[in-house]
Amino acid sequence: MSANTKAIKYDYDLIIVGSGPAGMTAAIYAQRASLKTVIIEKEIAGGKMTKTSEVENYPGIDFIMGQELALKMQEQVEKLQVEFIYDQVVKINDGFKHLSKTVKLLSGKTITAKAVIIATGCVEKRIGIPGEDEYYGKGVSYCGVCDGFLYKNKVITVVGGGYAACEESIFLTRMTNNLNLVHRRDAFRADDRTSDRVKNNPNIKLHLNWEVKEVIGDKNLDKVVAVKLFNNKTKEIKEIKTDALFPYIGSEPITEFVKDLGICDQEGYILVDEICQTKIPGLFAAGDVVRKKLRQIVTATNDGAIAAQYIINYIDNIN
Repeated sequence: MSANTKAIKYDYDLIIVGSGPAGMTAAIYAQRASLKTVIIEKEIAGGKMTKTSEVENYPGIDFIMGQELALKMQEQVEKLQVEFIYDQVVKINDGFKHLSKTVKLLSGKTITAKAVIIATGCVEKRIGIPGEDEYYGKGVSYCGVCDGFLYKNKVITVVGGGYAACEESIFLTRMTNNLNLVHRRDAFRADDRTSDRVKNNPNIKLHLNWEVKEVIGDKNLDKVVAVKLFNNKTKEIKEIKTDALFPYIGSEPITEFVKDLGICDQEGYILVDEICQTKIPGLFAAGDVVRKKLRQIVTATNDGAIAAQYIINYIDNIN
């Protein structure tokens, strides 16, 4: 160990903030490399996997419930004796010459490590209408790639007018020839080519200048059966039958505690290089919290493995 690092008291080699698939994968790789690792989680282990119903696109597993996959990952991490701290991170400070990172918790406790991985994920923006939360996982979903197959040959409704809404609508027509796209304006925010693909798709019915005001469910069947729409031009109200509602009105990364570090873009997502490191040496990020095109369980595990492997090299070089 160098003279600089000898003078620093480290509680851990690696602190991982967040216990979704990115965080837990990183913990597996780090602990197997004999790094003293801790995961800090403010809620429950598993991240959005715990709120995902069926998972059918994770390699090697034909079908598994999201909660079960989260539990399997947690059990694997715990078998490796990775420590969990259930608390909320409120601030991360970068130490002298980047040789240490100090993490302050909501409880008032502070812990120090040689490196940190931020894997806090993001939360999808809710429409904020009646029935949306009640029928989450029962017809309301925020991931077409994850859950679209569940509604094969059924009626699907997408909400939004940006790239995500347009691209996911096109993707979901692989599952159905009966898709509604509801957008509160009369023009899309996506580029002309993407917008034209939506407009010219015979399987997509456009509801422009309409807004979704309520998710209607069958309480006996415990599933979505329709949505109530409001036309902001004519003030008309109507209901359309649907088996699924996919809102695509944006997402918000959980990065409030690092915004003063200058590592986020304008939307709050963390910018990293090809090894998942931010511009601050020793501070890494992985999973949905990172600026990227595709957010899936498998892409999160990919990030976690990459970040942990290069942290092993990073720590070897500062010791």
